[in-house]
Amino acid sequence: MPTTLATIKKNLEDRIGTPIMLVAQTGRKRQTQRKGILTETYPSVFVVDLDPEENSFERVSYSYSDVLTRTVEIEFLTEAI
Repeated sequence: MPTTLATIKKNLEDRIGTPIMLVAQTGRKRQTQRKGILTETYPSVFVVDLDPEENSFERVSYSYSDVLTRTVEIEFLTEAI
């Protein structure tokens, strides 16, 4: 099944409130890895509240096209019971 912006948005909307790991391409051979909680989705972007102990800022937002083009990779973290 081909992935579209609409399916990416729906999948993220269904997982609001879950912890996620983001790996963002920041340059030619550089990546930024961040952990946080998916808090909000908007028509063209989604917002992640970051862990304040690990990051110098509180929130980050990415567009759904970043996920589609694999500039940002998302991994949903499951809590061990």
